[in-house]
Amino acid sequence: MASAEEEKQSSSGLEFKLHPLVLINVSEHHTRVKANLEPHVTETPRVLGCLLGVQSGRSVDLSNSFEIPYRQSPEAPVIDWEFMEKRLEQYKDVFPKLELVGWYSTGSELREADMVIHRRVMEKTESPVFLMLNPAVDPTRKDIPVTLYETELHVIDGNPSFIFVRASYTIETSEAERIGVDQVAKILPSGKASGSDQLTAHLVGMHSAIKMLNTRLRVVYSLLEKMSNEMPLDHSLLRKISSLVHQLPVMDASSFQHSFLEVTLPCQAVGRQVIWLSCCLRWS
Repeated sequence: MASAEEEKQSSSGLEFKLHPLVLINVSEHHTRVKANLEPHVTETPRVLGCLLGVQSGRSVDLSNSFEIPYRQSPEAPVIDWEFMEKRLEQYKDVFPKLELVGWYSTGSELREADMVIHRRVMEKTESPVFLMLNPAVDPTRKDIPVTLYETELHVIDGNPSFIFVRASYTIETSEAERIGVDQVAKILPSGKASGSDQLTAHLVGMHSAIKMLNTRLRVVYSLLEKMSNEMPLDHSLLRKISSLVHQLPVMDASSFQHSFLEVTLPCQAVGRQVIWLSCCLRWS
């Protein structure tokens, strides 16, 4: 039977570098689940997800993460491994260097079910790390409420068993993360940020352009309908419309899917980071 000993320290010698984006993703995941609870539910269920990063020698960068759905059972959460594999493939298409390096969960203490999940993750990657974030607010606590765990094989009562051991880590910030944090730090008490007017103007302009495009496409569609019924065919105009349509990208092509993920995944990550930090600064 696997046991867990929080007080033991890891002896693997691995150096873990934890990026703020991971903390923000896990916090946002927990907050979203809590906000969507029914009024009569008082206890927020734990959230689970995968940790992505890069290992170089004895150094492990924990740079990104994504959530994984599960259903509760008496023994341990039943994770949707098929979903996890598919999402990993999507991330690998966009970020080829990122590998599965572990998993995360929320909670204040280790549970027996954690080792069950950890063993399953060990089937996917060698020596995974387990990150636990404690969402309970403790105003007296000055450090980050995050604990990293590795597993070691110990002999307990004559039987070899895996146990969790604490792993030390440092906070590592990339250039993109520093820029994002610096931008959010400029948010004023009124909720307006430096440069927000420019962003608003850009989005309004984009909305107007899309609205105009939609209007003109409706005109073209209406014209084609009339040509197919009552109006005589204008071959010159039809050739121009055909040429215009063929300039549009094929939306279901593999190249589009790759480009779409390449744009949306980083945007989702940065968006979550900005929203989470904005809320923290606004209510602090």
